[in-house]
Amino acid sequence: MMRVSPDDATHRACAVKIDGLHKSFGQLEVLKGISLEAREGDVVTLIGSSGSGKSTLLRCINLLEVPNAGTLSVGAEEIQFTPSRGGRPPRLNPHKVRGIRMRLGMVFQSFNLWNHMTVLENIIEAPLFVHGVARAEAVEFAEQLLAKVGLYEKRDVYPAFLSGGQQQRAAIARALAINPRVMLFDEPTSALDPELVGEVLKVIRDLADEGRTMILVTHEMSFARQVSSHVAFLHKGIVEEEGPPAKVFHNPQSERCRQFVSAQHALA
Repeated sequence: MMRVSPDDATHRACAVKIDGLHKSFGQLEVLKGISLEAREGDVVTLIGSSGSGKSTLLRCINLLEVPNAGTLSVGAEEIQFTPSRGGRPPRLNPHKVRGIRMRLGMVFQSFNLWNHMTVLENIIEAPLFVHGVARAEAVEFAEQLLAKVGLYEKRDVYPAFLSGGQQQRAAIARALAINPRVMLFDEPTSALDPELVGEVLKVIRDLADEGRTMILVTHEMSFARQVSSHVAFLHKGIVEEEGPPAKVFHNPQSERCRQFVSAQHALA
């Protein structure tokens, strides 16, 4: 299984860097100054209880939510968030937003496929109409991706005729179709029946083995231990503990992290 070594981190380019990120919804402060980075080839897994800020952090990275303060860098693109009057999120330069999003592929809890399009049409939509890729090239790449996720034979099928696991694998192929620098996964198996979870995790594991840079939110702790190069435990909007999976899962220093890991072991 291919893994990057923590020792070579300084020799790998920084793919995503978050510095002092804050996000509030009205009076509720969800992210309280989070700093985190992922270098090329890293698989960074965010763990923590529901409400700790994991999904909000992912949505801020992809600018589906605008942070109130802090700095976000994706490759060479950087945005500094300076609060507007009254603490409202700042207005963003749309070209900056586009520059960030073109480098990110995101897979959500729900599959979010367009039901009126076939699987193949779902996957070529963004390359054709957002990135301006020629149709023949987009179709060829889409078919390669469908083969990668085990869905080549389903390319002309509509999403309603796929299982949940197949739909999520199609959603992963769609996110890969823009050839992103970083993949973001927000609880990609939480909406699946238990017997379908494994097929989606296998696809994500294969991407990790290829050296794909990923930031992943999951409650699948065994999978996180196996696939991650770095784990961050979030609690009440801060990074309470972080480090290699062996340290976070087997020798956590934070009492809250110890309690969380112990509880997850008990549920396994």
